[in-house]
Amino acid sequence: MFQPFDKSSPPSRQSWMALLARAPQPLLDHALGGLADNPHQWLRRPETGLMMVQGRVGGTGERFNLGEVTVTRCALRLSGSATDAPVGVSYVLGRNHRQAQLAAVADALLQDPAQLAALEASLLTPLREHLQQQQAERHARAQTTKVDFLTVAREAGGDDEGEES
Repeated sequence: MFQPFDKSSPPSRQSWMALLARAPQPLLDHALGGLADNPHQWLRRPETGLMMVQGRVGGTGERFNLGEVTVTRCALRLSGSATDAPVGVSYVLGRNHRQAQLAAVADALLQDPAQLAALEASLLTPLREHLQQQQAERHARAQTTKVDFLTVAREAGGDDEGEES
């Protein structure tokens, strides 16, 4: 389901995972900086596979299998004591292993309350703005193809009347 990106309340894990799944790698690299190379233990190295995507008729009707998409996933534990170190998980569309790793590191770091505020400002807020800008650009491109059928009907009707005179 689509996640709104304009929430002003403190982010929940569900909301930041939705943002990280859509985050482009360059933005993650820039925002995480040196934090991305924190020592970690792989629980599941990045691996690429296929996942079935389902749709709904009219957005609310019965589900149907739309097709398969390529997904890369990974899980890691940040360095620390083996039992209480945060675990980061990520699923991203495509085959980019580095992007999946960065998203998992960001997930693990965001679970630390001491780093949440700093990462909110340096990572999540710019990411929300980037995704809102992309959405606005897609909407603007789609609006250029919009056809107002009432106007077309009026113009067609106006031309017919002019020919009869």
